[in-house]
Amino acid sequence: MAKSEQETQDEKPLTIAEFEAVAKRKLKQQVWDYYASGAEEQISIKRNTEAFSRLILRPRYMRDVSNIDTSTTLFGKEYAFPIGISPSAMQKLVGGEGEVDVARAAAARGTFMILSSNATCPLEDVIEAAGGPDAHFWFQLYVSQNREKCAKLIKRAEAAGYKALAVTVDTPVLGNRINERKKQLILPPPLSLSNLEDDDPDRAKKPSLNRELLQATNREEADRIQEAARSRGVLNDASLTWHETIPWLRKQTNTMKVVVKGVLTFEDALLAVQHGADAIVVSNHGGRQLDGVASTIEALVEVVDAVKGRVPVLVDGGITRGTDVFKCLALGADFCLVGRPALWGLAYDGSEGVKMVLDVLERELSRTMALSGARNLREIEKGMLGVERRDGFGIAKL
Repeated sequence: MAKSEQETQDEKPLTIAEFEAVAKRKLKQQVWDYYASGAEEQISIKRNTEAFSRLILRPRYMRDVSNIDTSTTLFGKEYAFPIGISPSAMQKLVGGEGEVDVARAAAARGTFMILSSNATCPLEDVIEAAGGPDAHFWFQLYVSQNREKCAKLIKRAEAAGYKALAVTVDTPVLGNRINERKKQLILPPPLSLSNLEDDDPDRAKKPSLNRELLQATNREEADRIQEAARSRGVLNDASLTWHETIPWLRKQTNTMKVVVKGVLTFEDALLAVQHGADAIVVSNHGGRQLDGVASTIEALVEVVDAVKGRVPVLVDGGITRGTDVFKCLALGADFCLVGRPALWGLAYDGSEGVKMVLDVLERELSRTMALSGARNLREIEKGMLGVERRDGFGIAKL
């Protein structure tokens, strides 16, 4: 018997947590573990979400919130709301047309995505699905040891119309991801990493060399893998430096902004600005790299303090509610990014599911703004947040 419209409506997820629950049921266990898990003891992935609860909202009333404006501008492009989509790898494993579905959803909702260099769709197809260069999409890059291949990939992204290059700096080697070490994830045929060249025709049938290095149990084994990989230049480049890497990236593109993704400290934020980064993404790689680091909402405070408005500051990690977005903006973020929530939407219903996730977050943000007395993003201020007093009962204003 066909379900009634009301029954179907009642089953639709209303929160990111409900989308996550559906995704957990639908995805194969190994795929779910790959995306949902963090490194080692999962401390940082838990801290990413739990840290938001330490911030208490301090709403202001009688402010005429009959019209709420969530729009903002980033790099000269206006967006409907300050929520974009973080890069995540191999999205066809999750559902539908993978990155193409996510791109369609982002464009339909007036925002942008950062395409992972480890995508399962050609970068040209992804941006075309969003309407072409007017989408103002960004391309994420891991700098490998083979700079020639990196340069070719950057030029390919630029030619396709990507507006910014988001270089990930927190992955000189892969973090200690225990679930991946126990059962390595290999793309099933006919899926492949569509944008990466490899001299080994059988490489798609094996774990990547970065993941083989993760499996090394002693120095001798690690040295052997690194030596074997050196001639092919496919490992992540662990020799990156501020004074060399950003200038090199700038020389590879005439039009793309250079964004540094993975900054967590005041010191590195200063270095990023000093060496010419156009923006910073505060990120701990979704808790998948160095376990035990600060949550991104905690790190955001010192990064914003270091940058002092000289370049945009974006943040990802643990954002699952509109109130989380509000808190990031109150602490000085210019834009927020979500990774796993978009994947949960993709698992739920392809492009339509990703649209629904963005709608949930936009409605929650708009409602939080109205209930807190902020008519637009400029009126979201630090004084609207507080923390529990350590020296007595009550809330201390930030």
